[in-house]
Amino acid sequence: MSEVKQDILRLWEEKQLRITDEIQTAPEVLYANGSVIGTLGNFSASTGKAKSKKTFNVAAIVGASLVNGKVLGYTAEFPDDKRTILYFDTEQSPYHCQKVMERALRLAKLPTDTHPEHLKFAALRQLTPSLRLEVIEQAIINTPGVGLVIIDGVRDLMYDINCAKESTDLIGKLMEWTDKFQIHIHTVLHLNKSDDNARGHVGTELNNKAETVLQVSRSKTDDTVSEVCAAMIRAAEFDPFAFRVNDYGLPEIASGYVFTEPGKKASSPFPYKELTEEQHREALGVVFANGPIKGCRNFEAALKAGYAACGHSYSNNKVKGLKTFLDNKGMIRYENREYIYNPDFYY
Repeated sequence: MSEVKQDILRLWEEKQLRITDEIQTAPEVLYANGSVIGTLGNFSASTGKAKSKKTFNVAAIVGASLVNGKVLGYTAEFPDDKRTILYFDTEQSPYHCQKVMERALRLAKLPTDTHPEHLKFAALRQLTPSLRLEVIEQAIINTPGVGLVIIDGVRDLMYDINCAKESTDLIGKLMEWTDKFQIHIHTVLHLNKSDDNARGHVGTELNNKAETVLQVSRSKTDDTVSEVCAAMIRAAEFDPFAFRVNDYGLPEIASGYVFTEPGKKASSPFPYKELTEEQHREALGVVFANGPIKGCRNFEAALKAGYAACGHSYSNNKVKGLKTFLDNKGMIRYENREYIYNPDFYY
């Protein structure tokens, strides 16, 4: 038997799975409105038409990941040994790339006069597609502690967006990198002008293989607002949210915005008058009886159980609205990947 065939047989043996194998759940690292949109070992994407503010949306994801906290509708929970972020921009000039970086830092409430230790940002506009691909691969291989990789302009890693082989090879690379290095990659791809389909053959492959595809679109009723929803998601679908850019050039939640398109709805708000301050304090005392709670899912489960123990039973969707309400009112805080009770809140 030839060495090549022996190698293939060894590979066949290595890749077999058995029902008795103990396979760990992929670590969940990115959430949107409480739903998982990113795990280590997988990749996701943001799609949208020109001027939909895709890059503003990605800046919010990066901001949340920089501080392992909450920014806009996103929450990040990266392990301590996976805190480094690699950001590759294939379209913009160094000047505009620096503006994107500044926006992410301001969203994370980090200083902009010193470069953050865990962020490495590269402008690849001047390189050829093949060289961009090589640079990204070597950066991933040679940078310790990588957890998140942003590729803003995945289309620019190939010569022909409609080439089936190039598209399959590129998506294959994303799958290889994420699995081999246990990282999460978030890519950005434009939508067709005529419809809401991701551009080219690579867009089809992306939709088929990505863990989550976020769609960022301009509101049809308010041109200052951008909507974010899940065009495709493997986990439970999250309630869409909307943002607008404020006077400081930063995206912020568009309070009171109403989704008008079929199939889209805003996150269910928790009625201000539903419970009294004393009822909240009683329930939160139960929720946090054992101290801070680590992890988004753990916290939502504790909220549901704690409020139910005090006679206030809520559905999972209502619990998400409750969590947002508590956060907005300053009754809870999210710090160092933990939810903390703030008993000094003003109701």
